[in-house]
Amino acid sequence: MIASCLCYLLLPAARLFRALSDAFFTCRKNVLLAKSSSPQVEGNFAMAPRGPDQEECEGLLQQWREEGSGQVLLTVSDGPLVDKGLAQSSLALLMDNPGEQDAASEDKWSSRQLSDLRAAENLEESFPEVLGEEPLPEVEGPVWAAVPMQTGPQYVDSVVLPVGALATEQWEEDPAVVAWSIGPEPVPAQEEAPIWPFEGLGQLQPPPVEVPYHEILWREWEDFSTQPDAQGLEAGDGPQFQFTLMSYNILAQDLMQQSSELYLHCHPDILNWNYRFANLMQEFQHWDPDILCLQEVQEDHYWEQLEPSLRMMGNAAPWHVCQSSFLQPCFRNSNPSPWRVFLAGFTCFYKRRTGCKTDGCAVCYKPARFRLLCASPVEYLRPGLELLNRDNVGLVLLLQPLVPEGLGQVSVAPLCVANTHVLYNPRRGDVKLAQMAILLAEVDKVAKLSDGSHCPIILCGDLNSVPDSPLYNFIRDGELQYHGMPAWKVSGQEDFSHQLYQRKLQAPLWPSSLGITDCCQYVTSCHPKKQERRKYSRDVLLRFRFCNTACQRPIGLVLMEGVTDAKPERPAGWAESVLEEDTSEPEPDFPRTVGTIQHCLHLTSVYTHFLPQHGRPEITTMPLGLGMTVDYIFFSAESRENGNRTDRRLYQDGTLKLLGRLSLLSEEILWAANGLPNPFCSSDHLCLLASFGMEVTAL
Repeated sequence: MIASCLCYLLLPAARLFRALSDAFFTCRKNVLLAKSSSPQVEGNFAMAPRGPDQEECEGLLQQWREEGSGQVLLTVSDGPLVDKGLAQSSLALLMDNPGEQDAASEDKWSSRQLSDLRAAENLEESFPEVLGEEPLPEVEGPVWAAVPMQTGPQYVDSVVLPVGALATEQWEEDPAVVAWSIGPEPVPAQEEAPIWPFEGLGQLQPPPVEVPYHEILWREWEDFSTQPDAQGLEAGDGPQFQFTLMSYNILAQDLMQQSSELYLHCHPDILNWNYRFANLMQEFQHWDPDILCLQEVQEDHYWEQLEPSLRMMGNAAPWHVCQSSFLQPCFRNSNPSPWRVFLAGFTCFYKRRTGCKTDGCAVCYKPARFRLLCASPVEYLRPGLELLNRDNVGLVLLLQPLVPEGLGQVSVAPLCVANTHVLYNPRRGDVKLAQMAILLAEVDKVAKLSDGSHCPIILCGDLNSVPDSPLYNFIRDGELQYHGMPAWKVSGQEDFSHQLYQRKLQAPLWPSSLGITDCCQYVTSCHPKKQERRKYSRDVLLRFRFCNTACQRPIGLVLMEGVTDAKPERPAGWAESVLEEDTSEPEPDFPRTVGTIQHCLHLTSVYTHFLPQHGRPEITTMPLGLGMTVDYIFFSAESRENGNRTDRRLYQDGTLKLLGRLSLLSEEILWAANGLPNPFCSSDHLCLLASFGMEVTAL
């Protein structure tokens, strides 16, 4: 009620105040013009008629100056200003003979307003300085154009339209609804982004980018084959068996959909499995590895698409790559004559995670270059042990390199390849250490030769730990003192030091029932059974026929007449008891170190985890936009002395030599490509690729 009364009272008061202010400013203008000392201005206005129409024009011009050039000239009566020509002649009247005006006058036209009016009337004369302002330089700008405005009551005042708002339809000129706007420049027609053709995979269109992704994510090949080693010998001095190995977490589709919040930055089309599968296959073709170690391989995708495609690569049927392109999606399934086949077919082994998980690990190799000796799937799940109640798995293969027949009687040592994907949980470093101990024990068993040494070893995969973390140092240095260490610190993925309760590792880390020593070896491998068989003569065996143990009725034996009711009679001369030797082997009792685990595989990393040319760390994945390294390729090398330092081992090339590697990228470069995945890289991890050489010895 009170608000309504206030509205009825204040509204007329506001209108009255507006009318009084207009009258005041009109009178003030007349007084200032009468007192003006400029004869030119006075003459100009003296030449103009002083009728009511002229005074109305002057009042409207004053109101236009106060309200700004963004509003239209409003008429107060049905006088001559209804005509558009009279309104324009009023403006020309003031600008035909410009002159200097009084600097103390507060109600003068600014140079910007005069410039705008001059441009509207297409005048060529230059205006002098007004109010001490410097004249604005004449710039050839866009032409102002009149555009029609809506004539409804809500659009009484004129507005300046944005560029490009000029209407193209015909309209009737009306001075009450005319506004001024910069004439639109011709807009070039936008070319449609090219659609990437995938035959049989549907039409998918990635978001347009200014810089091609393959230029942003360009990765250099670092060649070490001509660099001398620590002994001054080049890697190519003797005959070598050379091969390449790729490790790649390809991002299972099920896991991506379960954690969709991690991929909100990605265009939906590039997350489609058909698009990702085509990109992954082309990436395999381009780098052409001899051994392929994959993680997060979804089981149905593996059996239905990945394994058949990898197996048939050598048949030149489904996958060919364009000679003139660099990882561009140009897959075809037509005549293979204009295409060059990169890969030979693969033989693949797959191990799915235990439980209800739908992904796992795969190791593929070219049968033209390797022959399988044995394959050992590794399950980290141990029912009844809380430490090992997770579903992660690994895969260990022993491969024999195949040497061309032209080299004569030569031999190459077997190669042990291990692939795994350990637990992600940053808080459970104890679980990660136990899983790695099981894998190292399996590698030790598979790679051990008859003389007790180990053949060349390559261990790769997604270890979910950062460089220089305790888990990383344990693999590289072969020893870790873990007792009392916070569990989150093992992998170094996140810092939980601020939390009040922290799980700490206690010794022993795993129970003896696991059958693995603190040196990451199986108990049976540490204490092999005796190979000799006991030999007994017939007389010795017959002595046990009528011993007391043989003449006793077994407990629970069913009594049957003529069968089990007879009691053997001991012949004369047979001893009642026979001195029996204790032939049972003692249960192996292996010592347990206090809070320390070790291994003797002498592994070192292919990558240095730092980009010296950029001064940034290497990145293999970007969860939530934070770059880090969690994927590795370790290979066996020979350790050498480290001077005064004893906390870190140094290695040199042994039987297995590193010949080259595919460089990684920094976090800034991946940010420029909108992170991972992107239209160029279809996984949230980068692939790792390395080239190795193995010594070929004459028989």
